[in-house]
Amino acid sequence: MNRLGSITIRILTPEDIELMRALLKLFGDVFNDPRTYVDSQPSDAYLNRLLSSGYFIAMTALDGQEVVGGLAAYELHKFEQKRSEIYIYDLAVAETHRRRGIATSLISNLKELARSRGAEVIFVQADQGDDPAIALYSRLGKGEEVLHFDIEVNR
Repeated sequence: MNRLGSITIRILTPEDIELMRALLKLFGDVFNDPRTYVDSQPSDAYLNRLLSSGYFIAMTALDGQEVVGGLAAYELHKFEQKRSEIYIYDLAVAETHRRRGIATSLISNLKELARSRGAEVIFVQADQGDDPAIALYSRLGKGEEVLHFDIEVNR
């Protein structure tokens, strides 16, 4: 755990199911998508396996007991060389707690974890028009122009 003023950054463990559920609620609120993040949450057993997996990383920013920020990431073990990369899948900070360095602190803590695991790089996507996310990621790394494709499996 690391501190940023009154905010505590915490990497979730299998014992942190309730914090994981609070993180899912935060994602649903911030992304205005409760259907994805809240309405059909997986079982405690599923979340326990995920948090135990070694490849999934969940991190929260706590203001007291309240989850006010967090990220979900995956460690991807590469095949072409013995190395890994970390992919930030979701990152969010509650509107009431923005502009306090919480997102930067979450990423800094993830960098420490990535370094300890021997990861080469952390990468993240940002949607066109999400100017705050693009500004944050631009300050922390270099951007690449890429195309993203979703390939449906049920067709």
